[in-house]
Amino acid sequence: MPLERVHTTPDIYEPFLLSQGIRFGNLLFVSGQAGYDRQGRIVEGGFRSQGDQAFANLRRVLEAGGSSLADVIKVTIFVTDMANFQDVVELRRQFFSAPYPADTIAEVRALYSPEAMIEIEAIAAVRDAVVK
Repeated sequence: MPLERVHTTPDIYEPFLLSQGIRFGNLLFVSGQAGYDRQGRIVEGGFRSQGDQAFANLRRVLEAGGSSLADVIKVTIFVTDMANFQDVVELRRQFFSAPYPADTIAEVRALYSPEAMIEIEAIAAVRDAVVK
């Protein structure tokens, strides 16, 4: 079974030699998605705005790989300040539904940009995957 690179356009990850996602059979592994717009700039408006955008970016990559937010099995959410934990819970409520995916939430010193406050990576199922 070959690995398949998944990306959206524009692909702001390409210059960094990263794949937005890798599909392997009926699994999709999505690289960390942060609160950046299509030009790669961090959105304004604070943690919730960045969180909304990070989940929108996650949705785009999942859909490009033949999956969806409803098919997420596991997420890892990195935040730069655990004081935003309740906002993370609200974001999960907004974008996921029962059964909620397995989750790890971790506070980190910094993300890829000093302005970034949240980054989300995921593993998702791909339903009816065509095995090449």
